[in-house]
Amino acid sequence: MSLPLDGLRILTMEQYGAGPYCSMFMADMGAEVIKVENPASGGDFARSTGPYFLGENDSEYFQAFNLNKRSLTLDLKAEKGREVLHKLVKKSDAVVNNMRGNQPSKLGIDYAALKDVNPEIVCGHISAYGRDNSRAAWPGYDYLMQAEAGFLSVTGEPDGPPARFGLSLVDFMTGTMLAYGVTAAIVKAKKTGEGGDVDVSLMEAALHQLTYPGVWYLNEGLVTGRAPRGAHPSVTPSQLVKSQDGWVFIMCQNPKFWGLLIEGLDRKDLGEDPKFADLSGRLENRAALTVILDEIFSKMPTEAWVEKFKGIIPISPVYDMAQALDNPFVEEIDMITEVDHPDRPGLRVLNNPIKLDGKRVPIRSAPKLGADTDELLRGVGYDDQSIAALRDAGAI
Repeated sequence: MSLPLDGLRILTMEQYGAGPYCSMFMADMGAEVIKVENPASGGDFARSTGPYFLGENDSEYFQAFNLNKRSLTLDLKAEKGREVLHKLVKKSDAVVNNMRGNQPSKLGIDYAALKDVNPEIVCGHISAYGRDNSRAAWPGYDYLMQAEAGFLSVTGEPDGPPARFGLSLVDFMTGTMLAYGVTAAIVKAKKTGEGGDVDVSLMEAALHQLTYPGVWYLNEGLVTGRAPRGAHPSVTPSQLVKSQDGWVFIMCQNPKFWGLLIEGLDRKDLGEDPKFADLSGRLENRAALTVILDEIFSKMPTEAWVEKFKGIIPISPVYDMAQALDNPFVEEIDMITEVDHPDRPGLRVLNNPIKLDGKRVPIRSAPKLGADTDELLRGVGYDDQSIAALRDAGAI
């Protein structure tokens, strides 16, 4: 299968989520992604993140973020380690990291440090708060960004405490943004012969995701808060509704779907009621409408309602993790695959959501720590004796 990033080489110094998610997308699209991991620390901390482990220095958590990559052990702080890095940079297109904002310059992995080694190199940086401000040295993680950027204030029930997303979506959004930014900068470097730095911080990515509620506040002073039942802030009914055995989520985002809903429920009278006749009325009287919808939807189980309205209005069952992944539709769209792993034959992982010419991209398991070290070093001129010397010195 011809992949769009075939021929690109990306060096990464990454941990946990955002950086690995970024480079995994690039690897899935065909780039040769080389994880540069510190041999003294056991590599990416994700390797030791449980509860499910796969032999030494490997875990299912690590596999989730590092498919299709290669692993090179290297101590960037050692003189010999920096020599190896520079030889690799000469034959690479980008260097990507997700360190604290003040670390890339100290470790010599920004463009200022590497442009004389390779003028075309692109240096991609994910940090918590950025590299050029008063918080450059601050550590930070996804949940903190959700808290400070206002996500928690719009998540959960109005009478409950602020709630974070159940998944680290700021990490994943930031990683995807950097993958795009680095790829775009590589395209430019190929044209101009000049690389540069590409920065995305978790905080800036989180703030950008405020989108229309952010614009509403900036221009109108409206502070969007939490709505009951996970409801849309300005459209009703677009929310959770109780079924006989659980919940459904319906989204009548326009008058057409509202009309189809009340027709399917044989409740055209709701459309004639002044309280619910138009969008503003339904929004003002959302609590009363919720009581009515709960009473109706509680007469049948979730799957019956989905069957009744599928393809007619936007409707979805509310699943737990097991139901979500055991859903027959997931099998139909081929979102789960198996990879060969030395410690877990038939390890099941999620496919990349991007299709190329209607096909899923090939997936292989994440590498064991340092699995590709010797081969990669030979590729930049080291022989077996010099590799052994590097290993004895603790540089690899």
